[in-house]
Amino acid sequence: MTTERKSPSTELAGAACVVTGGGSGIGRALAHRFAAAGMHVAIGDVEPAALDATVRELGGDEDRVLGVRCDVRSVEDVQRLRDETVKRFGRVGVVCLNAGVAPVGPILDMTLEVWNWVVDVNLRGVIHGVHVFAPLLAEQGSGHLVLTASAAGVIDTPSVGPYGATKHAVVGIASALRSELADKGVGVSVLCPGLIKTRIFESERNRPAGMADPSEGNAASKQYREWIAASGAPPEHVADVVHRAVVENQFFVFPTSDLDAMIESRMADVRQGLAWRDSSA
Repeated sequence: MTTERKSPSTELAGAACVVTGGGSGIGRALAHRFAAAGMHVAIGDVEPAALDATVRELGGDEDRVLGVRCDVRSVEDVQRLRDETVKRFGRVGVVCLNAGVAPVGPILDMTLEVWNWVVDVNLRGVIHGVHVFAPLLAEQGSGHLVLTASAAGVIDTPSVGPYGATKHAVVGIASALRSELADKGVGVSVLCPGLIKTRIFESERNRPAGMADPSEGNAASKQYREWIAASGAPPEHVADVVHRAVVENQFFVFPTSDLDAMIESRMADVRQGLAWRDSSA
């Protein structure tokens, strides 16, 4: 079941767009894009300097942009982001749950401390965002949730196992929400980008105090950063595609084609599993 969407001029303009992880990378680009669509923007980010810089880039006008330090691991922080957004701007039109981290390395080398960090940010952060914002949108009877997963949420993920595991879970949450919210006038999109020019593979800069840097001396981590630098797509392209997805109520959002072959390989694995079952019956 799909819900008809109004045009951005009647639905987006004048409402607020909330972006977690909005101080840099894809989040920053989303903040700029939805501001350009005539929306107020509320940015949550764990990095104060990046948060303040993005607020300044958007003009620093308190009537148009709000910056809130927000660690998505804390439901209290996410609630404060919601409350300050509603107090400042009123109606919330779009919520982009975008904050994420991606330490690189084999699963067998990942400590439980690293696993917990990745799960807390990438999965629990989305759970907190859904718990806090989805009821608000449902009560309004309008709005759109954008959950940032990754192409890693639908493909094999060697060297980024914890990241891929959490992104598979985000796809699952988004899929359930799409069905549950459709008759409430709330749209859902799940964003699955490939390599984007962001600092996602430098996430260790925001690791919990006292946690050893999992990328230190890690050749794979260096390789991932080099891949992004060489062939990553600009975050602004992702933001343009997300804006279109919100307007058109598109669920799966694949803004780049660089990992299409890996996605097709996963689909082939599923088809092979179905064929094997049928041949064994």
